[in-house]
Amino acid sequence: MGKKKFLIGGIIICLAIGYLCYTGFQSTAVYYYTVSELEAMGSSIYGENIRVNGAVVPGTLEQDTSNFISKFTLIEGEHSLPIVYHGAVPDTFREGADVVVEGHLNSANIFEASAILTKCPSKYSPQE
Repeated sequence: MGKKKFLIGGIIICLAIGYLCYTGFQSTAVYYYTVSELEAMGSSIYGENIRVNGAVVPGTLEQDTSNFISKFTLIEGEHSLPIVYHGAVPDTFREGADVVVEGHLNSANIFEASAILTKCPSKYSPQE
């Protein structure tokens, strides 16, 4: 009888750990969309936390350093997306750089970013 209780308790603990691992993975596994994919989704994505990949359009970066507000436009092909970000931008953030922004699209079709992820430059690029 004691072994049966121990076995049932072990199974319950294993199921609980498996469930916690699954839900933890689901919440951190956020796929990123391209600007054109996001545009094609329309209003169905409003308010959802998502990531979007694109290049920062040269000449569109506006920064208010006193309030830590950055505005810029992402582009992918013929599609563009205005971005507003509150916070300090990464050191590698530049116009023309490929970035992934995380946040949500509001009803005015402006992406309100909560994080900016930039691609790190290669340390092993050949000398010229």
